[in-house]
Amino acid sequence: MDGNGRWARSRMLPRYVGHREGVKAVRRIVEACRNKGITALTLFAFSSENWRRPSDEVGLLMDLFIRTLKKEIDTLHRNGIRMRFIGDHAPFPGDLRELIVQAEARTRENSGLDLVIAANYGGHWDVTQACRRVAARVASGELKPEEITTDMLAGEIALADLPEPDLFIRTGGEQRISNFLLWQLAYTELYFTEVLWPAFNEQALDDALDSYAQRQRRFGRTGEQVEQLKGA
Repeated sequence: MDGNGRWARSRMLPRYVGHREGVKAVRRIVEACRNKGITALTLFAFSSENWRRPSDEVGLLMDLFIRTLKKEIDTLHRNGIRMRFIGDHAPFPGDLRELIVQAEARTRENSGLDLVIAANYGGHWDVTQACRRVAARVASGELKPEEITTDMLAGEIALADLPEPDLFIRTGGEQRISNFLLWQLAYTELYFTEVLWPAFNEQALDDALDSYAQRQRRFGRTGEQVEQLKGA
């Protein structure tokens, strides 16, 4: 969700206003995804690299995170949305960590959209944590190194219980993944748009979905094989 600061700067407004408008965009897109029957949406809210930003901006982001969770959790729960959070939450303020625990517990039994918030998350961190868990099994004698498989490691990655993402959307004009779901995005279709996140709306989402619908997903096969599988 890129472009909050640039959206604000283009209007001669403080960056914080851009982040606040970005929350409104989140609300719009979560509702649109739910209405379209999309089953999982992961939002990159705060990366492990975002701590490098000015401390006052980080503090404002933490405060916005807390206030947004408090305000939105009732609506999300009422709409059957299950909230999940991935990342290292140890550096967060205690009240934010507690809100994360409460939000996950309250919505755990919901069966609608899986709304995943990646907060203090990085793909490198994710893979490292998975490797550590597998390495611990080797160290305990439960597992031999030669028994480690791709599927085994995949089972330790965040969101292992969800399907791999079909579509990656990055707003704001940058064309890079920026350490987001590196393992999970191996065969994901990538979509980049110049639209800044606070301006991203249902029409912009539809444009991304239309682009996705025109692509042929081969997963290593030839185009002819894919067409044959469709006709089978």
